Amino acid sequence: MMKIAIYGAGAIGGFLGARLLEAGHDVWFLARRDHLAAMRDKGLRVISDEFGDKTYPVQATDDPAAAGVVDYVLVGVKGHVLPSIAALCEPLLGDETAVVSMQNGLPWWYFHGVEGERGSRIECVDPDGLVERHLAPSRAIGGIAYISCSVPEPGVIRHTEGLRFPMGEPDGSRSPRIKALSEALRKGGLKAPIRADIRHELWVKLLGNGIFNPLSALTRKTMIEMLDFPETKELVRLAMHEIRETASAVGVQLAFSVDQRLEGARSAGAHKTSMLQDLEAGRQPELEPITGAILELAKKRNVATPHLDAVYAAAKLLFT
Repeated sequence: MMKIAIYGAGAIGGFLGARLLEAGHDVWFLARRDHLAAMRDKGLRVISDEFGDKTYPVQATDDPAAAGVVDYVLVGVKGHVLPSIAALCEPLLGDETAVVSMQNGLPWWYFHGVEGERGSRIECVDPDGLVERHLAPSRAIGGIAYISCSVPEPGVIRHTEGLRFPMGEPDGSRSPRIKALSEALRKGGLKAPIRADIRHELWVKLLGNGIFNPLSALTRKTMIEMLDFPETKELVRLAMHEIRETASAVGVQLAFSVDQRLEGARSAGAHKTSMLQDLEAGRQPELEPITGAILELAKKRNVATPHLDAVYAAAKLLFT
C-alpha cells in the first residue's frame, strides 16, 4: 500500500483520489473551505457513468503536516496557483517523494534534463524559480488528465467522461516509481500508460488548449460552435500552426497535423473548455500556464505568433 496526497482535491484531483482509494491505497485529500468541510462531514461523493454513485469516507485536511510524508503528491491545483502553494507542500516531502504534475499547459519542470537548456525556465509558470526551489524537478512525474469532471456542490464530484491519465518521467525512463503509480491507477480503473516522451504529449494537448481555451472565454462558445463558424475556425487553424512552430522551436516535432487536431476537437462536440467554465464560475482562469507559456517560448525562439498574440491580449484584458 502506498501513501498518496492529493493537493488540490477538486474535480480531477478528487476523482483520481477516489480511484486510488478503490485500489486500496492510503490517500489524503488536501482541500479548502466548503469542499473540505463537506468531505469531513459527509465524505466524498463521486457520481460517474462509468463507476456509479459512491460516497467515500476520506482523510481530508487543509494542513499538509497532518498528512505527513507521503510516497506521491498529486498536485491538482491550477498552474497559476502553484507558486502560492509550492512551499506548503514541504511537510509532505521525504527523500523519495515523487510530485506528479497534472496542470493544464506547460509545467515548472519542463526543461529539466533537456540538453542545452540547463537553467532555462518558463517565467510565467514559475516566476523567479519559486516552484522549483520547493518542488525540485528531480521529483517530477508529468501527468496529463484526459478526464472531464466537475464539482456541482461541495463534497460532490461528477465524472462525465474520460479515463486516460498518461504519465512520463522527464528523462523518458520507466522508473520503479512511475511503474508503481501507473499500476495503482490501473487497478483503480483508469488508463495510465507510461510515455517515453511526455513533452510531446503535453504539446499535443496544448495544440488545442492554447487557442480553444482563451477563444472560448472571449466568445462564450463551445468547441463545436467555434469550429462550425468559418471565421473562428480559420483563426483556430492559424493559431494552431503558430503553436506547432513554437513546439518545433523547443525541439518537439508533433506527430499530428493541424487538420488532424481540428478533427479530434470536433469529436468533443458541445464541450466547454476549462477556461470558459472557470470564467462562468467566477474563478480566475489559467491563461498564463496555457497560452502565456506558449507565447513566452515563442518570443524567446523568435517565432511569429500574431494570431495567438491577439487572442491572448483580448483574453488577458477580459480576465483583468
